Amino acid sequence: MTYENLKIDNTDGIYTVTITRPKALNALNGRTMSEIKHFFEEDAPQHADLKGVILTGSGEKSFVAGADIKEFLGLSNDEGGKLSQRGQDIFFSIERFPKPVIALVNGYALGGGCELAMACHLRIATPNALFGQPEINLGIIPGYGGTQRLLQYLGKSKATELLLTADNMKAEDALQHGLVNYVLEPAEAKEKAEKIIHKTASKGPLAIAKTIECINAFYAANTDGFAKEVEAFTEVTQTGDFIEGATAFTEKRKPNFTGK
Repeated sequence: MTYENLKIDNTDGIYTVTITRPKALNALNGRTMSEIKHFFEEDAPQHADLKGVILTGSGEKSFVAGADIKEFLGLSNDEGGKLSQRGQDIFFSIERFPKPVIALVNGYALGGGCELAMACHLRIATPNALFGQPEINLGIIPGYGGTQRLLQYLGKSKATELLLTADNMKAEDALQHGLVNYVLEPAEAKEKAEKIIHKTASKGPLAIAKTIECINAFYAANTDGFAKEVEAFTEVTQTGDFIEGATAFTEKRKPNFTGK
């Protein structure tokens, strides 16, 4: 696929994916969603050097200001459901990606933008970041997972307040409530994201992937997270990476993981 609305940069295995629709404040239209889907499901898994992904928006004003509402007008009942399901499926591909995905939220993260940020494993915000799910102002509700993930990060009371009032949350409040991991100036935010990815890249890649699976299992419907942990633990103990990691520990040296 030729990317029209995504800019992909690779620096030492850290892939920075920048949504580039500045005139629309990087709003998520159908083309952009298709490109995000292709990157995480088709493109990124083919890059053997990939250590992690930083997802951000172009410019200094907006991460993603929402979905492209013009595309929602005139949807039939069936089409509306398919649109919501497709959005959820694409964001699940981010949440389930086996390498760290960090949202660098550099401005508005509203509606679909907030949902996109929450689908990432970690969030680093700049001081001007603003989070919110304002869909009820338009007579609709979040459709890409917002009603569920906001509860996970903020808890029922605070999430319900934001969902029902459409109020926004500033970066420092998002940090206080656990929605973001750090609030840093833009240059520092990018540097912090890179440091986190480099640090995780020194760990066992199979263990990283299985840890992400187990974290997601805690929130998955009809899934026993503890049972998933037993299953994942059993699998990783049978890998060459575990043997290498344990051997390196006893020999007091750095492990040389191969992902096998």
